Amino acid sequence: MKAIGYSETGPITAVNSLVEFETDIPVPGPKDILVEVQGVSMNPVDVKVRALMQPDGGSPRVLGFDAAGTVKAVGADVTLFQPGDEVFYAGDITRPGSNAEYQLVDERIAGKKPSSLEFAEAAGLPLTSITAWEILFDSFGLKEGDGEGEALLIVGAAGGVGSILIQLAKQLTSLTVIATASRADTEAWVKEMGADHVINHRNPLDEEIKSLGIQPKYVASLTHTDKHFSAIVELIKPRGHIALIDDPQSLDMASIKPKALSFSWEFMFTRSMFQTEDMDAQHQLLTRVSDMLDKGIVKSTVTRNIGAMTVENLKAAHVAQESGASIGKTVLDGMKAE
Repeated sequence: MKAIGYSETGPITAVNSLVEFETDIPVPGPKDILVEVQGVSMNPVDVKVRALMQPDGGSPRVLGFDAAGTVKAVGADVTLFQPGDEVFYAGDITRPGSNAEYQLVDERIAGKKPSSLEFAEAAGLPLTSITAWEILFDSFGLKEGDGEGEALLIVGAAGGVGSILIQLAKQLTSLTVIATASRADTEAWVKEMGADHVINHRNPLDEEIKSLGIQPKYVASLTHTDKHFSAIVELIKPRGHIALIDDPQSLDMASIKPKALSFSWEFMFTRSMFQTEDMDAQHQLLTRVSDMLDKGIVKSTVTRNIGAMTVENLKAAHVAQESGASIGKTVLDGMKAE
C-alpha cells in the first residue's frame, strides 16, 4: 500500500519533510479493525510529532491522528464492527497513523461514521470531539445537565477543539460559555458555534472577564497557557478547575493554592497508550457524537478540504496548522487510486 511519512525531524519546508513510500498492508490483531482510509484531518499533534520526534527503526513514521473510512477486515476478537461498516476515529499515537491507504485501529476507540457526512468531513471530528468530551466529563467531572449558574471560559475557542467544545457544552450541560477570539472572523465563528459571550485574548483575560461581570468556575485553556495562566488564576472562581491541552514550558503552580483550584491536562491518547480498562469510552462517545451530528444537534467544524491525500497537499495542511490562524478543521480526502 501507499503511505506518506517522515524520516527526519525538522521544518515542513524541507524538501523531504514528508515522503510517499510503499509498505505492506497491516494484518489485524485480535481487537483491531483494518480500515481503508477515505478521509483524514490535520491536528496540532501532527505538527508537533513531525518537528520533534525522530522516527525509530529506519522506516518513515506515518502521521495522521484522525480518519474516516470503511472496515475491510477484523481481528478474531472484534465484536463492534464488521467488514463494510463505515467508521471514524482518532487512532493511537503509538501506532502508524492515517496518512496511508489502510490503517489498523483498535475497535474500542472507533465509532460509527456519521451517515450525514462525507468521509473527509467526518474525519475532522474524532480527535477534537474526544478531547472536548473528556475535558467536560473526565477533567471537570461534570455530568450531563450539570453547570446551572456556572460558566466555562474557553481560551482559543476558534480552533478544532474549541469549536466542538462550545457545542458540546451548550448541548450537554447548563454552563454559560465564554469563548476567546481576537479577529472579526474568529469572533463570528465562535458565535456561530454557540458561545454566549466572546472576549479578546489579545487583552488581559482577567480584565476582559471583569467587563462581563461573570466569574467562571471552569477554564479550558487550549493554547498559549503560559501567556494567560496568571490571568486565569486571577479570574477563576475559588475551587474552580483549569484544564489544558497545550505544552506550556513553565507554570506557577503554587499560585493556584490560595483558591484551592484543581488542575489537569487532557490528553486523548492516554486511554489507547495505556490500554485502560475504560478504553471503550471513546467508542461510546464517538458513537454518541455521530448520532448528534446526524440529528443536527451539533454541526461539523470543518472549514477547508484541501483535496486528495498527497505529499503536496499534506504539506499545505501542515503549513496551515502551523500558521496558528486556522478556524475549525482542515481535512483531506483519501489517496487517489492510480
